[in-house]
Amino acid sequence: MRIKSALAAAAIVALAAGCGGGGGGASSGESAKPGEPVKLNFLSLAWQKESVAANKQLVDEWNKANPTIQVTYVQGSWDNVNDQLVTSFEGGDPPDVIHDDSPALSGFASKGYLLDLKDKVPADLKSDIPQPAWDTVTFDDGKGNQGVYGVPFLQESQVIIANKKLLDAAKVRVPTSDNPWTWDEFAEVSKKLTKSGAYGVAWPMKSPVNKTLNLALNFGGTFFQTADGKTTVKVGPEEKQVLQRIHDQLYKDKSADTSALGMGTADPLPGFFAGKYAMLPVGVYLRQQVVEQAPKGFDWVTLPPLKGTTSEQGAVSQTLSVAADSKHPDEALKFISFFLNGANQAKLAKGDWLLPTSTKAAADPAMTTTENGWDVATASGKNLVVAPFLKVNGFDEWKSKVATPVLQQYYGNKISIDEAAAKLVADGNKVLERYQR
Repeated sequence: MRIKSALAAAAIVALAAGCGGGGGGASSGESAKPGEPVKLNFLSLAWQKESVAANKQLVDEWNKANPTIQVTYVQGSWDNVNDQLVTSFEGGDPPDVIHDDSPALSGFASKGYLLDLKDKVPADLKSDIPQPAWDTVTFDDGKGNQGVYGVPFLQESQVIIANKKLLDAAKVRVPTSDNPWTWDEFAEVSKKLTKSGAYGVAWPMKSPVNKTLNLALNFGGTFFQTADGKTTVKVGPEEKQVLQRIHDQLYKDKSADTSALGMGTADPLPGFFAGKYAMLPVGVYLRQQVVEQAPKGFDWVTLPPLKGTTSEQGAVSQTLSVAADSKHPDEALKFISFFLNGANQAKLAKGDWLLPTSTKAAADPAMTTTENGWDVATASGKNLVVAPFLKVNGFDEWKSKVATPVLQQYYGNKISIDEAAAKLVADGNKVLERYQR
């Protein structure tokens, strides 16, 4: 998720200090003394001002209502959380309640660091979160058993942020959640919006892999296949669809600016505000920066995800897990159930400008208002399915050593789509092979 690349706004508190026994309350390795409240440490990775405030407010509400179970808020950072967690797990002193994202859970689960919540999540919380979200936190425990190693609560989808004035001037159909643009329509609209010195669209592709793979599901592209217990890379007609369509916008239609390729997600915003780019395909969270940075009177709109054969996109979830070493797992789950109920998920999603997994939260008026495109953003959550790569052992290395440079070469028009496919498969399978011996 995008938060991993963001700089944490709050100072990092080392887990060893935040969760140790010296003054921070009881750690996961301590039991409460008779007559004393149970003490839990909650490692939060919230970093935006609104999000940190929402997290702390909910912890305060819990502590006031539950004098026998007291939670200490510990501020962590996405930048180094997993290294810190490994240290605390191996030292036998992890936080009781752990905020992370779903790709990180697989490795921790296989090492026995996280509690399997499969039969422990309260029925009302379990039923409030759709199965595709639970799929993102379901992993093999390393012994051939499938377990649930976190409660998924925030997700991100890809939408399109557009200059409303330019859309109106071009007299194009404005799509709705019930009637989105197809990729073909998007290509045509992008060409209509391309004038001298201005482009219909900017594709910021400094980190191209997750965006490409998540959007590839629009056409059923999974990039990986498993047969007889062995996973290999797959780049066939379905996977090539989105690759080719973005490439066509860049070099055939010339409706996308090639100079935006090396940009990070937020980098095209100045050009967007200046009218250089009419549309930006981005994560839903970027709406916050538009609200904060747009010039006065700038009229913009959030458009729903594009449709190929479907509008499905790959999902990764932010999660809350319970440490296997926690002395108070039942109390930790009670806190999680409160923290992630429908009303509270709506507050957390609003603070992070992301999508709640809770169906109750998604129906909250705060999540369905037209203001700042919340109605379109929230509706896009129904298109999220488990990202296929989430289950692939060795994906991170494939992504960094193979897919990132290959996709950058392809989008930069240095290699053909067939050359890109061959490299992704041949070099990728060498990487995956090492993880399956």
